[in-house]
Amino acid sequence: MGLQGRVEEAFSEQGALSRMTHEFRLRPGQLDMAQAITRTLEEGGVLVVEAGTGIGKTFAYLVPALLSGNRVLLSTATKALQDQLFGRDLPGLVQALALPLKTAMLKGRASYLCQHRLQLARLDADPADSEQLAILARIELWAQASVSGDLAELSDLHERSPWVALVTSTRDNCLGSKCPSWRVCHVNQARREALSADVVVVNHHLFFADLAVRESGLAELLPSVQTVIFDEAHQLNETGVQFLGQQLSTAQISDFAGDLLNAGLLHARGWCDWPQLASRLQQAALDWRLLLGRQTVVVKLPWFDAHTDDARAPAWRAAIDLVHQALDQARLALESVAETGPELSRLSERVLSLIERIEGFRLPCPAGSTRWLELGGHIKLMETPLDIAQTVQTRLLAVQAESLAPRSWIFTSASLGNDAALTWFTEPCGLAAARVLRIDSPFDYARQAALYVPRDLPKPDHPEHSAQVANFVAKAALALGGRTLVLTTSLRALQLISEALAKAFSGSGSLDILVQGRGSKRDLMSRFRRGGSATTAGCVLVASASFWEGVDIPGAALQMVVIDKLPFPFPQDPLVQARAQRLEAAGRPVFKDYYLPEAAIALKQGAGRLIRHESDRGVLVVCDTRLTGMGYGRRLLAALPPMRRLADETELAAFLEELTKVSTKDSGRP
Repeated sequence: MGLQGRVEEAFSEQGALSRMTHEFRLRPGQLDMAQAITRTLEEGGVLVVEAGTGIGKTFAYLVPALLSGNRVLLSTATKALQDQLFGRDLPGLVQALALPLKTAMLKGRASYLCQHRLQLARLDADPADSEQLAILARIELWAQASVSGDLAELSDLHERSPWVALVTSTRDNCLGSKCPSWRVCHVNQARREALSADVVVVNHHLFFADLAVRESGLAELLPSVQTVIFDEAHQLNETGVQFLGQQLSTAQISDFAGDLLNAGLLHARGWCDWPQLASRLQQAALDWRLLLGRQTVVVKLPWFDAHTDDARAPAWRAAIDLVHQALDQARLALESVAETGPELSRLSERVLSLIERIEGFRLPCPAGSTRWLELGGHIKLMETPLDIAQTVQTRLLAVQAESLAPRSWIFTSASLGNDAALTWFTEPCGLAAARVLRIDSPFDYARQAALYVPRDLPKPDHPEHSAQVANFVAKAALALGGRTLVLTTSLRALQLISEALAKAFSGSGSLDILVQGRGSKRDLMSRFRRGGSATTAGCVLVASASFWEGVDIPGAALQMVVIDKLPFPFPQDPLVQARAQRLEAAGRPVFKDYYLPEAAIALKQGAGRLIRHESDRGVLVVCDTRLTGMGYGRRLLAALPPMRRLADETELAAFLEELTKVSTKDSGRP
């Protein structure tokens, strides 16, 4: 039996998937996707698949990939999805299909415990810091039993915890083969397992970071696989541009100065005046930072040195010169002691890299890229390409001609565009020649969901817009008993709406107001799924940014999604400006070809949080009258699932009452 036949058999009513889970049922769209992927595996080439929510795209690409016998590289958007794919979906399917396949997962080095750094952290720990000592003791106890060294195993250690940096290495401070813990290095162990596996699971960040610096093993792995699959591919372009450019920050310089002082005093005391060298670097970095004033939140600024008529330009250039001079003095000092130990040798390499970057930023910006400043606690100089098209064409697809190169490339997501060619995705990713397949969601949106656009709200730029959105949410969420996710387009709106809601329900005991940033995403989602505390009737979650996607809450726990404004790109963002300028130079309409498609995809992603299962029901509320009052609103409406439209508050109230009955029945409440 050929591959196509084996794939169809696996998806049949009596096939491997039905034996794997009692919830399996044949979905025509899922089988269509699996068959298209099978043809690509057999014939080679590039396939882009937009698979609507509920298709079951994970099994649709995994089944043919595993049955093909090809060596496969799978990349997904986040480490959480990577853990789910490797820990649940992949082993279950390998077992159900009875395949003798070896699987492996590879993450970036910041995800793995560094034994050497743990030892240093213990030596440097402050005896009076009981919290630090307790955390290090817990990590040491876990480390004795852990095989993988993956810090995700420590559920109480959040990946953004400041303690993670103490016990993990970076590309800058890793000692490589000179490390005393090299033989027991978890990063090396993960790489070795990946190089010998049939199926390797990575994430987009690691994929592009490795493509930029070729340091985690993917450079060796990629040419040896026959199939590469990108899930959640809609994030590829924005993830890729983060890693394919250059960056330099005052934080990197300050960190280097600290490491220089510690290593110099420990390994070469008396050879150089290490405190003076480190102090000069720290002061130069601080003076540079203070040129632009203090900033409590991160902001993006246009490339400063491009504005030579700015009065601060001479001081800016002088500050960079001082940093460069301090780095060069450190370079000369390290050259004299670099051979005395691995730490000093690595510092010598780091200072050369910092000098190279600071000199690179003095040169003109390369064509097809843009530069800007990111200002927060530190200054960060950024240079990125405008998209990943050239990289995909020249560094990925071009190697297909090599004998062992990947011959099949699969890109899939629930949201990749709003035209037949999926140009929102294929154009910036250099995939205009790819085969494209669009499969609609199997959900009955006309029955399951409704769309409501409040008529009486002020315009989105009105000072009272956020306050009025909060008033609307307070009334509607109270009627629904919570079960509401509010997605904002800015942190400012997040703050205003959440504060207004907290004030509205303060002391009432009726609804909990959960806010992004006040707890980890995992904790917030867990609390939201539970439906509030024991003393409240439900909860409302107000969130922005990452909550627009990757949030999966099926069932009656979420029945209303509120979007405060149409999610157009921020016009003052330097990358947005550069992309708009490129379109203008090409004679293309910027609003039609850039702002609208970006808003349509973001709106589609946000709306996708509402219906996650065939039995779900809910209402999407878009608090922006431009959706129905402006001509371009039709294009944005076309990006949304075909929901029924609610005309006024009376119809909304009736629909909320229906949802309340459904949720009460599902929860077993009287």
